Amino acid sequence: MNEPLYKLENLSKSFTSGPETITVLDRVDLCIEKKETVAVQGASGCGKSTLLHILGTLDDPTEGKVFFNGQDLSTLTPVQKAALRRTEMGFIFQFHHLLPEFNTLENVAMPAVINGINRKKAHEAALEALDQVGLKHKAGQSVTTLSGGESQRAAIARAILPRPGVLLADEPTGNLDEAKGREVGDLLLHLNRELGMTLVVVTHNLDLASRMNINYELKSGGMYVLNQ
Repeated sequence: MNEPLYKLENLSKSFTSGPETITVLDRVDLCIEKKETVAVQGASGCGKSTLLHILGTLDDPTEGKVFFNGQDLSTLTPVQKAALRRTEMGFIFQFHHLLPEFNTLENVAMPAVINGINRKKAHEAALEALDQVGLKHKAGQSVTTLSGGESQRAAIARAILPRPGVLLADEPTGNLDEAKGREVGDLLLHLNRELGMTLVVVTHNLDLASRMNINYELKSGGMYVLNQ
């Protein structure tokens, strides 16, 4: 039997605010298979982004275990977690976080350059990633000339450049109108099919969520299947 990409065992996450303890994840058990597409819905503040941060090693659970490709993430050092994020995890956010002083190609290549990849090789990989999201023709343009949908596609190109095993997307269509949001959803699903990347999306977009293999609702700390 193949190892799932993610396995969560009895996972809980709580925050303390003054005398009050707020539990957003309560003894969650969850498996995410390789190449699967998963949506997580829920009310604002219910813990969706917290769950995504835990999957991405940006936060730790209060209790329980997270396994990634069979590796217990709690056994990794901060340096090892950072290396895992660089190579195996691509992050996409509601805001694209592109830097206006650099052109589109430079923005996409920047994480690779920062991580020590030869600039020429990083730019070649960035150009290929831009081609895969339909933005190769905008490579030399300032990101300030890109539309909202194009900016998000550039951010997706940046996320897929190292060919990660999983894309973790936090409200990737949240700043887009319905039509552009649909295009970004189409692109994410295309990349899942073509590149075999697992896709985990936190979203309020019901249309996008309905197109995933599995659609969960996070409510009162628990994960409930809406469709499968």
